[in-house]
Amino acid sequence: MAVDYIHQKIGEEIQALAGYYTVTDELRIKLDGKEILCIIGACNIDSSCCGNRSFRYALVPGYIVKWKSKTDKLGRSVSEVEPITDEAAKQLIQTKLKDTHTVFTQNIEFW
Repeated sequence: MAVDYIHQKIGEEIQALAGYYTVTDELRIKLDGKEILCIIGACNIDSSCCGNRSFRYALVPGYIVKWKSKTDKLGRSVSEVEPITDEAAKQLIQTKLKDTHTVFTQNIEFW
């Protein structure tokens, strides 16, 4: 089942409860004849009672079904993606992200 992914502006700080995050890269990774959308970013926790922390993260919404095929009411691009359910494909993506973007496995999230 395809779901919508709303694209964030690269480099824009997005405030969260305990700090902020910034999307740094938007990747289209080829795998088995399909393209996968992968978002790389930096998270900074600077207003938490438990201390400060910074780390890189990856969000993998899924296989690209339609690339930036529409916009939302705020004018942001929206792509349709199919979440990845195959564990072998997830492992390959995790390895690639760890090797090329220095993202730890625990900071990689799949939809």
